[in-house]
Amino acid sequence: MNFDFSDEQKLLQQTARDYLEANSPLSSCREILEGDQPYAADLWKGAAKMGWQGAVVPEEYGGAEFGHLELAMIAYEVGRSLAPIPFGPSVYVATEAIIRFGSKAQKKTWLPKLADGSAIGTFALSEKPGQNAAEDVATKVSGGKLYGVKTPVADGDIANMAVVAAKENDRVALYVVDLEGDGVERKALDSFDPSRSQARLDFDGGNAEVLDGADAAGIAALLDAAAVLQSFEQVGAAERALEITREFILGRYAFGKPIAAFQAIKHRMADLWCKIELARSNAYYAAWALANDDPQLATAGAIARISACEAFEDTTVEMIEFHGGVGYTWEYDCHLFYRRAKLLSASLGTPKYWKNLLIDRLQAEAAA
Repeated sequence: MNFDFSDEQKLLQQTARDYLEANSPLSSCREILEGDQPYAADLWKGAAKMGWQGAVVPEEYGGAEFGHLELAMIAYEVGRSLAPIPFGPSVYVATEAIIRFGSKAQKKTWLPKLADGSAIGTFALSEKPGQNAAEDVATKVSGGKLYGVKTPVADGDIANMAVVAAKENDRVALYVVDLEGDGVERKALDSFDPSRSQARLDFDGGNAEVLDGADAAGIAALLDAAAVLQSFEQVGAAERALEITREFILGRYAFGKPIAAFQAIKHRMADLWCKIELARSNAYYAAWALANDDPQLATAGAIARISACEAFEDTTVEMIEFHGGVGYTWEYDCHLFYRRAKLLSASLGTPKYWKNLLIDRLQAEAAA
């Protein structure tokens, strides 16, 4: 059995890395974080020309139709570069939701725009900080009109459309909402990671089109898929953070030798490497389950999500500490990784939520 990626997939990943190294250095992330622009518009357009936004979109709707494994590899490189673009919410969730649940008319309307980057999508689930489960949704739909508040919504200030979780007759479902239509107000929020914008969306009679089949179980499956793809983004960023840290400690001297030579530093670096490799392994298996529509995706996705969050967060904490006094300064890039780690851990549900969800799923499997 061959567990390796194909030559074509490796070429796609290398092409993505080369493009991002040339067009999205860490200074690009810092520029968005410190500036007035909510995202790197030119980079977004360039990614669309490379076919990334349409990686899993069928060719009939203008997509590249690569597949989820290929999208996972792109996500990995997006994470490594800390690319300041609205990639995850638009591609992992909004586009995926339209593909899975959209009608022919909805697919024809939105997929070509999402695939070519002319439209940005987002996912609006939470209505207060820390909210996770779709069952807690209070936003309502009546007569095709949406009423309620969603906050925080990733890229909600720049998105053209949103896939919104709402209730109609006490039934949770997903709805497509044109954010540029009537009955929608949005307000940009301060973000812990200003390189990725957040917003509050107020709906007061905005038009909402239901996505058939997107009930509570459908929403859970959609989040499982998104968690797998985002785990690659987190692992890619964690690996890059570890590489930068390794280079720094090899060049930082104390008592006449690099601090990387001290046993205590070696052990901590080895621990981080093990966490990242464990997260990578879990992400690979979950991606296989996603690509093959395997029943193990429910547990594999949760495990990938948990391990990726922990690996990325722990690596960024140690990154700051290993950089010593300069690790806390604005001039060094440590805080860029730390901010992104915290942001990605909070999106799609917290690690604690996914741990409880994993326990519930494992117990259900054991009882079956």
